[in-house]
Amino acid sequence: QVQLVESGGGLVQAGGSLRLSCAASGRTFSTYAMGWFRQAPGKEREFVAANTWSGGNRYYADSVKGRFTISRDNAKNTVYLQMNSLKPEDTAVYYCAADPTGVGSRPTFFNSWGRGTQVTVSS
Repeated sequence: QVQLVESGGGLVQAGGSLRLSCAASGRTFSTYAMGWFRQAPGKEREFVAANTWSGGNRYYADSVKGRFTISRDNAKNTVYLQMNSLKPEDTAVYYCAADPTGVGSRPTFFNSWGRGTQVTVSS
């Protein structure tokens, strides 16, 4: 099993920035697609962003495109989510996830999950 641990969440004012990190261990990381999901109170978990093992293919939800950037450092087994121009509606628990198929563009392929990190954006 791939173990995923998120960090970097916190409280930030609208318009501010945060960078989330996800450290992975246990099995092959470099060939996995990695992604971020989030879940706000009363809402279903939604896809946020993902990238493939090469880092070249990136996918974003329309709601965050242009504001969030996903990246990865395979040597460090770490994936990042840079979050800029944060809005109150971005408030959610953010989860790191791994897709062992390496596809990245299909949310149902992600099968390993971190415990989440809280992001709260105040107005």
